[in-house]
Formats: sequence, structure tokens, C-alpha cells
Amino acid sequence: MDETKSPIVSSVSKKKVEVGRLYVESTYNNTKIILTDAKGNVLATSSSGSIGFKGAKKGTPFAAAKVGEVVGGKASTMGMKEVAVIVKGVGSGRESGIRGFISKGINITSIKDVTPVPHNGPKPKKPRRV
Repeated sequence: MDETKSPIVSSVSKKKVEVGRLYVESTYNNTKIILTDAKGNVLATSSSGSIGFKGAKKGTPFAAAKVGEVVGGKASTMGMKEVAVIVKGVGSGRESGIRGFISKGINITSIKDVTPVPHNGPKPKKPRRV
């Protein structure tokens, strides 16, 4: 008789971090948001799929906003005051993920876009015919 216990999430975090970085990776199919400290150690992470969105709904701005709110809540329990945002990808959840994070009352110092852009490398895929 194995009895599985659900993980207990503490409302007050043990770590107190005031300055950090927020990595927003937004693709067509999903949005991942990772919160790190100034050195780059991961403190909190979430994605559209981990919240419970499935299929095409994972890539929507609404799902990204929910992900931002979840990570923002985790950040506010750690005592986070300000973050520098690094955005990567071309999905629709880029801005709404950041807006969801801001809604928890954390200041943003800078927003940097590090989306990889090819310098005419390999030939791109043919356009999709629907």
C-alpha cells in the first residue's frame, strides 16, 4: 500500500532575492518563463503545458499571461523587487507573458531580445499549405 504524498508548496520562500533575470522563451507552440538570480541560478520556472493548457492553446497569449502570473507569484514570495527581462522566440506570448509577470508588482529594469536571426544560413522550410 504505497501512499503518495503531494509536494507541499510553502507560501514563504526560504530564499530572499531582490534582483534577478526573467527569461521568456516564446515559440509558436508553447511559452516558457524562467526566473533566475543575477548569477543565472534558476529560482522558479513554468510553462504553458505545466499549467495545464494542451495542444494549440499552449501557444496563446492568454496561456502566456497565466504563466507570467504564476512565476510572478513565486518571485514575489521570494522578495523580488526588480528583474531584467530576456526575450527569445517569435511566438504570440512574448509581451503577454511579461505583462502577467508585471501584474504581481515587480519592476522591470530592461528588456532585451535575443531571438536568433540567421545570417542567410540554411535554406528555410517551404511555407505551409493549409
